Amino acid sequence: MSKSWKSTLRLPRSSFPARPSPKLQQQWLRQCTDDLYDWQSKNRPEGNDFVLHDGPPYANGSLHVGHALNKVLKDMIVRVKIQQGRRAVYRPGWDCHGLPIEMKALGSSNTKGLTPVQIRDTARRLASKTVKEQMKGFQSIGIIANWEKRWTTMDREFEIRQLRVFQELVQRGLVYRKHKPVYWSASSRTALAEAELEYRDDHVSTAAYIRFPIVSDWSSIPELSNFQGPLYAAIWTTTPWTLPANKAIAVHNDLFYSVIRVGSDGLLVATERIEATKQMIPSFEVVINSIRGSDLKGLQYHNKLRGRTAAPQPIIDAGFVTSDSGTGIVHIAPGHGQDDYEVCVTHGIEAFAPIDDGGFFTKEAYPDDPEKLMSAPSILDGGSQSVLDLMTDDVLGTHKLRHKYPYDWRSKRPVVIRATAQWFADVGSIKDDALAALRDVRFVPEAGRVRLESFIKGRSEWCISRQRSWGVPIPALYDESGTSVMTPETVEHIISVMRERTSSAWFSDSPDDPAWIAPSLTGKYRRGTDTMDVWFDSGSSWTETEGPADVYLEGSDQHRGWFQSSLLTYVATQKLDEKHSGKIVAPFKTLITHGFTLDGQGKKMSKSVGNIIVPDQVMDGSLLGPAKVKGKGQGQQFDGPGPDAIRLWAASADFTTDVLIGQTILQPVHTSLIKYRTIVKMLLGSLNQEARKSPLTKLDQIALVQLSDTMSQVMESYDNYEFHRAIGVINRWVATDLSAFYLEALKDRLYCGDGGGILEPIFIGFLRMLSPVTPLLVEEAWSHRPTWMAEDTSLVNPARQLYDSPLVNPARLAVSQDALREDTVIISGVHNAVKVTLERARGDKVLGSSLQCSVNLVMENGQVASVLERYLDELEAIFVVSSVAINQTMPQSPAWAYEQEVEVQGTKVKVHVFPPKEEKCSRCWRYVAPSEDELCNRCEDVVGAST
Repeated sequence: MSKSWKSTLRLPRSSFPARPSPKLQQQWLRQCTDDLYDWQSKNRPEGNDFVLHDGPPYANGSLHVGHALNKVLKDMIVRVKIQQGRRAVYRPGWDCHGLPIEMKALGSSNTKGLTPVQIRDTARRLASKTVKEQMKGFQSIGIIANWEKRWTTMDREFEIRQLRVFQELVQRGLVYRKHKPVYWSASSRTALAEAELEYRDDHVSTAAYIRFPIVSDWSSIPELSNFQGPLYAAIWTTTPWTLPANKAIAVHNDLFYSVIRVGSDGLLVATERIEATKQMIPSFEVVINSIRGSDLKGLQYHNKLRGRTAAPQPIIDAGFVTSDSGTGIVHIAPGHGQDDYEVCVTHGIEAFAPIDDGGFFTKEAYPDDPEKLMSAPSILDGGSQSVLDLMTDDVLGTHKLRHKYPYDWRSKRPVVIRATAQWFADVGSIKDDALAALRDVRFVPEAGRVRLESFIKGRSEWCISRQRSWGVPIPALYDESGTSVMTPETVEHIISVMRERTSSAWFSDSPDDPAWIAPSLTGKYRRGTDTMDVWFDSGSSWTETEGPADVYLEGSDQHRGWFQSSLLTYVATQKLDEKHSGKIVAPFKTLITHGFTLDGQGKKMSKSVGNIIVPDQVMDGSLLGPAKVKGKGQGQQFDGPGPDAIRLWAASADFTTDVLIGQTILQPVHTSLIKYRTIVKMLLGSLNQEARKSPLTKLDQIALVQLSDTMSQVMESYDNYEFHRAIGVINRWVATDLSAFYLEALKDRLYCGDGGGILEPIFIGFLRMLSPVTPLLVEEAWSHRPTWMAEDTSLVNPARQLYDSPLVNPARLAVSQDALREDTVIISGVHNAVKVTLERARGDKVLGSSLQCSVNLVMENGQVASVLERYLDELEAIFVVSSVAINQTMPQSPAWAYEQEVEVQGTKVKVHVFPPKEEKCSRCWRYVAPSEDELCNRCEDVVGAST
């Protein structure tokens, strides 16, 4: 190309950089977050709010990619709603109370020597520091939110509102105190809710077969009337440490039992378990069969651990006894098992749990010689063996058993079930209302409905008290006998004092300070020391919103946690008034759950394995290879892809399942970002103000339809929270419709012709689609728009535009969109066939540029021929060849020729490709010039008009 012709071309020119500028990143970040949130708050209409309520992250550590996934999903939803014309309300929150923060603040769970106030002050400082650090991390990945009005569960006003929720439950009679078994963490020294457990399949227990001597008269049982000699009931247990708490043994009324003789002793076992008994007792004789369990009920036995003078204990019936394992006779410890407790309640047997908060035996565990078990290891560290040593004569056998077992999700140590006096919320009486409220909730994915409903259905009560200092106190008073007092009036008085003195005064004031005692109470009272379950804290956070939120979005584990606690507290406090039209509702209209983040091999991330990934590793590009670091210390800047990389990763994944992240996962994400920047740079460099007035060609109109359809599909996917589908649609459009079709076909007109086309609508439409996902790229691209666009006050930043506002004046469209869609099917079919034929010619090295050929399309007359005839004047541009003819005679003996047949809309089309008839134009390179040294007619006109 000669220099003189080059100066006449409209070659792309843009200041848009190939990589994001680290120096300007903070500017783009501020504009697409804080500035945008403020703008939409003021410019979107009141009364059309969209409320996304934040499931508060826990303020006890650094951010990881799981946090990023959660926050980016929320952020994309907020941005989409802004594009749809809603006024978004998103106030970030943090969960700040509870054991993990307390333990981390103090360095361990050992708080001896520290006052509750000292513990609380230390925990508050840590939580406050962590909130600021996490907030900075969230802001760094482009999260749009009302940061100034963030909330935490340790805010004074939040605690007061939480106590108001608690007061409502008290008013409805849903809160009570009870001595019964609960999950207990000896390592953390507190009660736990089921949501605070994690189950491991590799727990190993020492299981034991134990015999208890029958001490009552069995002669009234026909099958046993003639039996002589000692008689024992054999049980099997996986928790020998619970034997000191044994209060009964249970049979099933409808099972049959047998007596096997071992030496001079008789052992009672279920008949169906005789064969299994051989594993512990190789040699025995079956002497009695077919004793119904209902006949054994009422016999009494002696448990030596209860002491020589202890009263005999009963054999009872229990429906949960089976012959599937053990001996068919079950050891019952109502202080250490929920089923055991329930069956004992019906027999008037009290719960008994002779262990302390740390899991060590108390003196009641072995009254005959208390020191023997009091000096034993804890129940988690050898206590079972200590018990077995005391029962040596009655141990029939032991073995190791690997099985599923609950662990404290914080300390990662096994938990036990222990009867203690705790505060409970009655779930059973409100579960029907809770389930009814879920009927109108949209679940994404729908499987979440069954999961949440199953947790609600399987729950009757909620242990809401914890034995820690860092939390909201349970407003309970105790009289001199230890009896608890809690009424709406006493809670109201406590709230009034707490509003004046703060919740910490509950722990710092003298335990019997009269200021906390309601005037109506007489006598002396002391304040309780229990705090509320942190799930009650976060579950009360709906008090931060007015009415049900449009969306709750958290990980799938929150079906057991925040989703459930929010639903239960919200339903429990509702009154059937005019506000709800007599209908109980949920605190959320849509409930969205995402999976967990795993490493590139699908493994759970952990510090011990060393596979934890943090957002900075994605933003600086270090996961893809060595990061280029500029500067030192806090001032360092990474020459990486920036926040848009982690955002596009989150958007590209199907979040309804577990989401993987690693080098192989991020590489295509990085490639897509580069492709987006390349397209943006090309569009910015080719935007032409005169194109606004240029007539739209049929190719332009096809491209507009493709853009419109793509944008509709993208928004439909966004609306369905299927972000990965939206990204797939965008990527297909960029690669196929935009790059390989329209931009390729437009180049000649763009560079060498009138510079027309629809690049401005494509540029704006592209940024609208990307705005929820890659907002920094959108801000940067918009800032590089040409001056004539910047001076056009009718144009608004695509992030602030209504998504479906017109991209072109409808009056400029000459063909209906439906007709264009039908035509495009035909044009695309033939276009693909032409490209395949050209590739064959290139493969044989007879063709370089596609402009070095002519095309002849041969077909029968009909719809396909009619459409192609109508587009004939643009087919050479669409196919990027020098000329196209339809049903013309082929030239005689061309230098080379290729043929391809394709069926389009039922019509067979033959594509003939052969050398062009004319010469190459030295300006546009098309083979349409009369001679080698001349310009084509079009280029002559353009050059002539410019001189």
